[in-house]
Amino acid sequence: MAKPAPKRRKKTPTRAKATAQSMAGQQREISVSEFFTKNRHLLGFDSPTKALLTTIKEAVDNALDACEEAEILPELYVEIVSTGENRYRIIVEDNGPGIVEAQVPRIFGKLLYGSKFHRLRQSRGQQGIGISAAGMYGQLTTAKPVVIESKTNPREPGRHFELVIDTLKNEPVVKKNVEVDYEGWKHGTRVEIELEGIYKGGRRGVDAYLQQTSLANPHVHITYKDPKGEQSVYERATDELPEPALEIQPHPYGVEVGLLLRMAKATKSRHLKAFFQNEFSRVGPKAATSIVEGAGLKTSTSPKRLTGETAERLIASIARTKIPSPPTNCLSPIGEEQLVASMKEQIDADFYTAVTRSPSVYRGNPFQVEVGIAYGGSLPADELATLYRYANRVPLQYQAGACAASKGVLQTNWKSYGLQQSRGALPSGPLLVMVHIASVWVPFTSESKEAIASYDEIIKEFKLALQQAGRELGRHVKRRARERDEAKKRAYIEKYIPHVGIALQEILGLSDRQEKKIVDTLTDTLERSRKI
Repeated sequence: MAKPAPKRRKKTPTRAKATAQSMAGQQREISVSEFFTKNRHLLGFDSPTKALLTTIKEAVDNALDACEEAEILPELYVEIVSTGENRYRIIVEDNGPGIVEAQVPRIFGKLLYGSKFHRLRQSRGQQGIGISAAGMYGQLTTAKPVVIESKTNPREPGRHFELVIDTLKNEPVVKKNVEVDYEGWKHGTRVEIELEGIYKGGRRGVDAYLQQTSLANPHVHITYKDPKGEQSVYERATDELPEPALEIQPHPYGVEVGLLLRMAKATKSRHLKAFFQNEFSRVGPKAATSIVEGAGLKTSTSPKRLTGETAERLIASIARTKIPSPPTNCLSPIGEEQLVASMKEQIDADFYTAVTRSPSVYRGNPFQVEVGIAYGGSLPADELATLYRYANRVPLQYQAGACAASKGVLQTNWKSYGLQQSRGALPSGPLLVMVHIASVWVPFTSESKEAIASYDEIIKEFKLALQQAGRELGRHVKRRARERDEAKKRAYIEKYIPHVGIALQEILGLSDRQEKKIVDTLTDTLERSRKI
């Protein structure tokens, strides 16, 4: 019997080998908004719950910065409106100075556009990403445009914008720009973003965020309406605005070779000595001369003639030169009195204390650490302490384990202040701890701005502030323990005084009148000792 002919195998098509020319044809520029569209988790939009909170956080941060810069006591209105299953419209309105018409599209429709990145002074925003990224997330999940209304002058009408982001070009596309005005509206900005999200309560929810924001910003009045229509009002604890943070120049200790070369090319100074005096903070004539000559250069050398090698020599000379720390008027801490007033406004406790440390420096950047402590009262006694972390008055609600503030609290020995604490854990007891860092540039661990990088200088300052506040707390805890012991002893004495009188009556043969006189005398003596 003849064998069947073997089946022919289909030839696998061969893939053309890649060449330099073919690979070059596949290269193209990636816009920043296109990058963050695919990597939105980097900005805090990694879950529907966190996305809703991040959107409100970015809008509130912008509103507070604008009000404070214009020296206006902030009045904020925040509302979350349910528009469908896991879909919400976020509304944030402020009484700030408003935004001029030409700037609205770029502020809300272009990532990495803002006024704070190059300015060395304390502010909540830093990168020019937050609010435009929130609008981009809303656009991706609901295809709805961002709605902005802004008014800058009480005598002129405001503008109503509706815009989307062209993510391939990182450019705003204005869908609507019309004149609008409302009765009684003097100035301010209103932002509406519809997005996919999940509303939750708890320590990481919007309600907790606004309550913590109110604590760190006692000059702010916030009205908040949740998706159920229930309204909460956070009253301001003070009518005093924070001290304005002034812009400073870079400090030489924080400058690297590339930045030094860039500054040298852009400066208007003709000589290196004048360059260091004019472009850096805390550099006087003597220090400038020392830096330049220490690098083997002449003070009359033009900055534009610097090379990589001479810049490295200048950096090494800077490290050898004694230069005063940068000025601290670029910072605006909450302050001890305001911290205590704010805690008393919102937290029912028996004891309050606050510490504001003197300014310090990391990599040439000035920063200041503050700690507030509330103890006792209605705080839960059988749970771990509550920890609130802040950076430039903004609550940090995620990534606590990676944060320098958390490490400072965990590395503090709370047992020495009369509290119980397991190894590597928060202390237990009726305790609330607020930790705050104010800086011209907070070293966040990621673009989502949820945790502070663990610089040794920063952790050290947190620990010193916590120890200082802890000593005050320890004195209070020990005093309360003594009072409890004394009260317990008095209770025993009060209980047994009548029995002592009866025993004396039996032993000494006293009359009932004499026995009563002894009991009354002992009771009066106990009462007098209680009042002392």
